[in-house]
Amino acid sequence: MSMRVAIVGAGAWGTALAVHLSAHAHAAPQVTLCFRDATQARDAAQRRENLRYLPGIGLPPALAVAPDACCVRDVDAIIVATPVAALESVVTELAAYGAGAPLLWLCKGFIESVRAPGGAWLAHQAIAPRWPAAVGVISGPSFADEVARALPTALAVAATDPALAHGAAKLLRADTLRAYETDDIIGVEVGGAVKNVLAIAAGASDGLGFGNNARAALITRGLAEMSRLAVALGGRRETMMGLAGLGDLALTCTGDLSRNRRVGLALAGGESLDSIVARLAHVAEGIGAARAARALASYLGIDMPVTQAVHRVLHEGVGVRDAVESLLRREPRREDAP
Repeated sequence: MSMRVAIVGAGAWGTALAVHLSAHAHAAPQVTLCFRDATQARDAAQRRENLRYLPGIGLPPALAVAPDACCVRDVDAIIVATPVAALESVVTELAAYGAGAPLLWLCKGFIESVRAPGGAWLAHQAIAPRWPAAVGVISGPSFADEVARALPTALAVAATDPALAHGAAKLLRADTLRAYETDDIIGVEVGGAVKNVLAIAAGASDGLGFGNNARAALITRGLAEMSRLAVALGGRRETMMGLAGLGDLALTCTGDLSRNRRVGLALAGGESLDSIVARLAHVAEGIGAARAARALASYLGIDMPVTQAVHRVLHEGVGVRDAVESLLRREPRREDAP
């Protein structure tokens, strides 16, 4: 009997992963894609396409579509594909349905909370204590459209239990997808969250016409501050050199499909944040992550100047050019300074 998997959340990434698992994964699991809107679920089932979030990609015949998450009682694994801000409420809903299978998520960001030291949790810190099975995260450089079209992709999987990380990596693997397991769930989640903040900075730099040299410098110095935060929270610096760190950072800062990069480009063009968010029609996780990362850096006494500059633009009304110029005026330090 093949493994039964429920993917909760039918946005672009959830739909793409459902298509991948149904059509390409070596494990050939039975997959149900759980929508949160009955009308959209009915339309997707009839058209065999998620026209709103992943147009042009057919849903495989083997992929089941559900109007809600009621199927989660009878599955072997649950993958949540919602924005990070909705993760806690979705987990509460899943528990109400009687779910208790191992749980993984695709979202990348922090869970902001007044109860958390520094004002924010990593997702596993908030979810693991309230879930009856192991939990974990799937991360790495992965645009949804390319995964759905079976273009070569590599991912990282980390979990609170090594057995879940191993099993999830095996589940994901296909001829065009490599999945690597790691025991550094802190590092994986920090990389996934902070890279979105840095992509906004890279987009703004490009939008101002600062060129390739400036973008490369932002990526490199951004990687340094991402690593500082990961280590301070208990992660490993070498994880930041891998798929969930440098790999995802490079993709998000340079790829035209990156929503966070597009936010930076639009800000540099003079568009207001409210207008940008309304036009995107998708969540750009870097907006909230900038606020959380800045708060954690302050709490931990960590220097994160690029993150600070992005926060000032997004949440303090500072102009993009003024924020960049303030970065350039900073007194240089040794490059290898901790």
